[in-house]
Amino acid sequence: MSEGRATWWRWLGLSVLVIALDQLTKASIQSSFQPGDARVVTSFFSLVLAFNAGAAFSFLRDAAGWQRYFFSTVAVIAAMFIVWLLRRGGNRAYLASLGLILGGAIGNLCDRVRLGHVVDFLLFHWKDWYYPAFNVADSAITVGAALLIIDSLRQRRSS
Repeated sequence: MSEGRATWWRWLGLSVLVIALDQLTKASIQSSFQPGDARVVTSFFSLVLAFNAGAAFSFLRDAAGWQRYFFSTVAVIAAMFIVWLLRRGGNRAYLASLGLILGGAIGNLCDRVRLGHVVDFLLFHWKDWYYPAFNVADSAITVGAALLIIDSLRQRRSS
């Protein structure tokens, strides 16, 4: 089912929801934790307060500070491109994926602009293995990207 061009703004609501959830959860963690604090929730999941000046998996976190401006610029360009794609329309899965990715990108952009780094707080682990900490924005980007891939594969199969 294809969504008309006139409804593109509705998918911005999904982005706004992601941004709000992301910023609220980050504010809650920052008010309850000190950097480095961890609270074990289950044997494989903890809440932590970690800061990441880099990108995914702490890529470029130890750079000299230029990465803040680089990743912020990339996020702004990506957001503009995604809004353009949303305005073009498409099916619901495609537009939902774009809305999730847009919300996640802007959520992390807010941190970079305001704090100079991204706040991460979700930590999965098993015995001595730890997955890098992440946040709601990162989750939205990941789910959006997966949905985008699934939708593109489904589109090819039906062609």
